Amino acid sequence: MTNADFIDRLRLVLARMDANSITGDWADLADGRVAENKVEHEHKNAPTAANEKRAAAVLVPLVLREDGTTVLLTRRTAHLHHHAGQISFPGGGVEAGDASAEATALRETREEIGLAPERVELLGRLPRYVTGTGFCVTPVVGLLRPPLDVGTLAIDAFEVAEVFEVPLAFLLNPANHQRHSLAVDGQIRHFHAMPYGDCFIWGATAGMLMSLYRALEETPPAHRL
Repeated sequence: MTNADFIDRLRLVLARMDANSITGDWADLADGRVAENKVEHEHKNAPTAANEKRAAAVLVPLVLREDGTTVLLTRRTAHLHHHAGQISFPGGGVEAGDASAEATALRETREEIGLAPERVELLGRLPRYVTGTGFCVTPVVGLLRPPLDVGTLAIDAFEVAEVFEVPLAFLLNPANHQRHSLAVDGQIRHFHAMPYGDCFIWGATAGMLMSLYRALEETPPAHRL
């Protein structure tokens, strides 16, 4: 499959997805109470109920390399309050000036890794993902074209420890998908993981990648990656 075929296929897959649906290992905790995404109120991200989630967005950056598409990921610094040291997509909470989830994802990506919004070709959204830490995240899929040297990105050293790439083919291979569990408030919660080298990709990041995997698996075999 050529890069052009890949892009066209991915656009079709994302266009037919229900981006308003909610997934995630803690999706049942949302109970339908998710903060608005339209950013119409200055304090919209302050939960009004104990089970309401704060709206957030991340960029799922796909890099079109000659030897295969990769996914751009970050490792968060160890001192952060949320998801410290974990592998994640660039992104964060919706702010009052953000016009959309796409605006949030692009703003946060610029702030975290210094990637200009005009470098990103937006392709669509994956289903929203509810985390156990109180966020309802909209994953926005974006395409990056070379030249792109991750070693020259101006990362925010306070939030980001490193930026790296993982082959998309590795992340979409079921042989690399794992399922783990842990006890949270007396309940057993299950989560996805995709270990890659010394990187343990798990939780929300792995869950959102699984959403992409499932969507692509539902396409006709001739169009799969």
